[in-house]
Amino acid sequence: MRPTTRPELETSADGSGDRPPLPAPHLPDPPSGRAHDRPGLLRLPRPAGPRQAAALLAALVTVTAFCAADAIARSYPFGPRTRSVNDLGNQYVPFHAHLWDLLHGRADGGLLVNWQSGFGASFLPDLGTYLTSPFALLVAVFPRDEIDLAVYVITVLKVASAGAAMAWLLLSLRPGRWWAAGLLGASYALCGWTVASAVYNVMWLDGLIALPLLCLVGEWILSGRRPVLGVVVVAAVWIANFYTAYMATLAAGLVLLLRLWVSGLPRRQRLRAAGRAGLTVALGMGLAAPLVAVVYFGTTHASPGRFKDFTPVATEDLLARLLPTTYSFGSPALYVGTTALLLALALPFHRAAPREVRTGWTLLVIGVTLSMQWGPTQLLWHAFAAPQGSSYRQAFVLCALLVMAAWHSLSYGPPDRRALCAAGALLALIAALASRSDLVRPLAWPVLLVAAVGALAGLALLARTDGRRPAGNGRPTALAVFAVVLLLGTQLGEATATSAVATRMRLGHMDDYAPWGDRRQQQAEAIGKADGWPEYRTDPGREQTVGNDPLLVGGQGAQYYSSHTSDVLFRTLTALGGGWTSGGRSLQSLDNAVTDVIFSVGARVHSPPDPHQSWSPQDGGQVTVSRQAVPPLVTVRPSGASARTNVSAFGASPYRNQELLLGTRVYTVPRLTARTGAGKRTITAQCPADSEVYLWAPRFAGTARLTGDSARTLTGRFRSDPVAKLAAMQRLGTVPPSGRLRIELSPERTGTVPDGAVGCLDTVRLRTAVGRLEATGATEVTVSGGTIRAELPAGSTGTAVVAAPRTAGWRCAAGDASPVPAGEYYGLIAVPLPGTATHVTCTFRPPGLRLGAVVGGVSLLALVLLGVSARRSCAGSRRPRVSARAWP
Repeated sequence: MRPTTRPELETSADGSGDRPPLPAPHLPDPPSGRAHDRPGLLRLPRPAGPRQAAALLAALVTVTAFCAADAIARSYPFGPRTRSVNDLGNQYVPFHAHLWDLLHGRADGGLLVNWQSGFGASFLPDLGTYLTSPFALLVAVFPRDEIDLAVYVITVLKVASAGAAMAWLLLSLRPGRWWAAGLLGASYALCGWTVASAVYNVMWLDGLIALPLLCLVGEWILSGRRPVLGVVVVAAVWIANFYTAYMATLAAGLVLLLRLWVSGLPRRQRLRAAGRAGLTVALGMGLAAPLVAVVYFGTTHASPGRFKDFTPVATEDLLARLLPTTYSFGSPALYVGTTALLLALALPFHRAAPREVRTGWTLLVIGVTLSMQWGPTQLLWHAFAAPQGSSYRQAFVLCALLVMAAWHSLSYGPPDRRALCAAGALLALIAALASRSDLVRPLAWPVLLVAAVGALAGLALLARTDGRRPAGNGRPTALAVFAVVLLLGTQLGEATATSAVATRMRLGHMDDYAPWGDRRQQQAEAIGKADGWPEYRTDPGREQTVGNDPLLVGGQGAQYYSSHTSDVLFRTLTALGGGWTSGGRSLQSLDNAVTDVIFSVGARVHSPPDPHQSWSPQDGGQVTVSRQAVPPLVTVRPSGASARTNVSAFGASPYRNQELLLGTRVYTVPRLTARTGAGKRTITAQCPADSEVYLWAPRFAGTARLTGDSARTLTGRFRSDPVAKLAAMQRLGTVPPSGRLRIELSPERTGTVPDGAVGCLDTVRLRTAVGRLEATGATEVTVSGGTIRAELPAGSTGTAVVAAPRTAGWRCAAGDASPVPAGEYYGLIAVPLPGTATHVTCTFRPPGLRLGAVVGGVSLLALVLLGVSARRSCAGSRRPRVSARAWP
């Protein structure tokens, strides 16, 4: 008869029990080594050797399958196909390149401010979102021009570490075969979420590692061990990537609740364990607060982005993603391998496992699956913020639960024939329902058939040999070895095929970008020769290669793509005629003479269209650099300029908005006459001769070109869509001597050209404005990390304007006055001048840093006290008359 509570287990030094434990098959076995006497705590096995072997096997299988898949798909670095798709090329590789520059002392800026992107952006939120994983530091050992290889190696190491961590966890949940834990650990690491979604979102892979680590912390909490280390682990995973760590923490909490339910401990002890878990998570998050708080407040000041309401996928699509070689962007990638899936399906029918275990794990898997298909719980999994992109970023949680359920099925002994038949029938039903989904392609069926036959045969052979081990040394039979080899080969082949298909399919569904090559090398060299920061900025150019060119090839420009792109920068550049993608999170360079003067862009790189992009026609040009005279980064505006004029004061015309920031009229905005015919549209207007022609058509997609008697013309390429992209203003050339200009539009789809779309720039007036700003501007500007200091001419009055966005966190002082929150001048930093100040100083402190530091300090103090208490508890447990515990 099964006991309702578990008595204290006592072990001798060699691991043999002085008293045999009461039979409780649904609980962990007694520890193999000496433990302190802690009544009422759940004892866990502590075999170091098997865990290490399992972790090593999981890592080896993972790396082998992952790299073999890329070799089969001929993907970088094993073939000519790039792996830099979507945000991997646009964001993560460039941010790792910037980290390389920081670590080698070559970046413009520091931990607080990134002066290369967005005319000066807060960097700590980006650091905490993309770069705080300890694996990211490995970029420092690679050459700068091998940054793509560095990110690939980091990706492989993260995936392998996740497999090793899961294998270690499985042997902590229950004792079992080390090789089985290793194979299931690899199943988790190579799950569909990893190979389809996370390998190009590098920082998400930290969540893949975090989940088994947090579950391991839960096991320590159950046994009352390692309270300080548990807090440190929670802090580490939240610092590495708080977004997926949040999901992993929810999942680990569910696993812990299930473990408490099946533990058989009295209710009081369960509540105490739950309290210890809450304290561990609170202290760990508190230690991570200096970074997490900055990231949180960074998102509150970010541009709105583009979000969509959640729509659950069809049941057949959901089931299809359990099968090998299926792929799609918008559905949950739940593949964990046929062997793991069969074991999980067999658990409810596995009579050797206790009823509580079978019921608990089955209900947990079903509950989490349903939570992924309901809007409110979807928001809960994503921290109550609708994702911009894939709606199933928490799918790795369900993959982990399936693997843990599979382990519980196998650790009680291989499923018998009855359970395997039931699991096979369920798998056949899943395949039949999934066959109605378009996600199941022809390749899936032979792979599934081979994997199912191999898994069922291997498990059946394993069940047959389970009770036939020879006495003595316990060596496995040849049949058992064959079963293990069969399971290993099945998993390797199936996982390799699934990963290879995902790698190939991504290239057909997403934008992709070339790795570092001649184009970027030439751009970097041109920028290096022209760079004059902080005397002036050097913009990498309008013809961008990726969304974060300044981070990748150098320079300082408007271009910036991040989850933390500030709203004030987004609104300012949009009002000035700038373009963007990703719903306003990816801002583009603006090749405009007036904005170059406003933002002190003294050198600009001009590159030919990227040859990697098939939609971009080649013109055979070379990388060149143009220069123009610009005022310093800090200018002085007359007394009428208010330091309280925010972005909302801009009007509808980008030409007039540029003039507001410049301080003088330089544009002629003519009346337009439009004609349509033969699939083209023609715009005519009258402007002063020799002025520069610009076209602002944010919702137009296609090309525009000056025609007629103009000798100097450029082709303007406009890319927009109704939702996520806005086309930037383009320079088209010069007005002919007649003053009559004609612009021919070649639309790619239906689009509009607004009134006031054409602006004709008087370059003489612009040069006059530059001379005035130079004469009254700063005589010297120094920039150090998050501080900018400008020396001004004596007697300067009015408003000092810093050519940087007025993001939250800037504080400025004129002369020796105390710093106060910076003013705003049409989106830029502004400092009122009293007339006696000869310099201004502005410093940046990201919002949330002070609050996070306070919370972190309090949490650190509490952790120290907890550590002291734990040491006293351990010391007291060695005294016969003192009863102490590591936890209150």
